[in-house]
Amino acid sequence: MPYHNISAELSNSDVAQIKDAIDTIQKKMPFLVNLTTEERRRLFKMGGKSLGFVSNSLNAAQANPDILPASFDLSEMSRDYQLATTLTDLLSNLQQLTEKVDDTLLAVGSEAMNSSLSVYDYVKAAAKRQPGLKSVAAQLGERFKSLRNRAEKAEVASSTVS
Repeated sequence: MPYHNISAELSNSDVAQIKDAIDTIQKKMPFLVNLTTEERRRLFKMGGKSLGFVSNSLNAAQANPDILPASFDLSEMSRDYQLATTLTDLLSNLQQLTEKVDDTLLAVGSEAMNSSLSVYDYVKAAAKRQPGLKSVAAQLGERFKSLRNRAEKAEVASSTVS
């Protein structure tokens, strides 16, 4: 769907139901883990190209169980493979949803910022002739204070180099 101005709302009830659905997903997968950066670095990664290798290895092991040592848990390998393929499918669906939520947040946030910038311009203009708006304009202007400071520092740096 092409992007157009977003005009939507989520009721408190809808938000609660969405959060409940997310909680349900997490409860259905109590085995999910959080890896540290170091743990992630050390683990062997199974990407899309490796999926075929793992599938073929599992098929070979199932067809020839007598070549495996008694300590090798073929049923655990099969469970790991099945869970990996299921999680890969779920992750794809969740990534699509996350991307849509992220894009929508970016778009609606931009809309809100554009409207806010218009209000800020109106407040600055009105503050010149209407009492009591200077403090409002100053408060709104705080958002851009660090940008002005950075711009001023960049100007000083570029004039020093010249």
